[in-house]
Amino acid sequence: MSGTQRMESKEMSVDPNKLQIVDADYHRNGVAGTPFKVAIVDDANESDMKLVIMFEAEGHTAVLSLNKLMEEDISFGSNSYRGDLYEQALRDELWDTPEWEKVTDE
Repeated sequence: MSGTQRMESKEMSVDPNKLQIVDADYHRNGVAGTPFKVAIVDDANESDMKLVIMFEAEGHTAVLSLNKLMEEDISFGSNSYRGDLYEQALRDELWDTPEWEKVTDE
């Protein structure tokens, strides 16, 4: 079995019940960018903390290991995760309330 096949089979087993959002926030991405949500997620599937960046449009989710980021590892294949699997598990919780309803006059 190749390294790619092992990585894919491992990542296909993300249990959404083992993902817990530790913190999340909305980023408007400047005045002209596409807004996104960013979350720190405790991933008990792999005993790791993940950084999840999810745009409002479906199919646009990036996932990186915070532990590997602290080691300055941003390499594909090493710090790579199936964004679609994390999106399925986390989208409803991250995008449950439209941002315009959360805006306050502070």
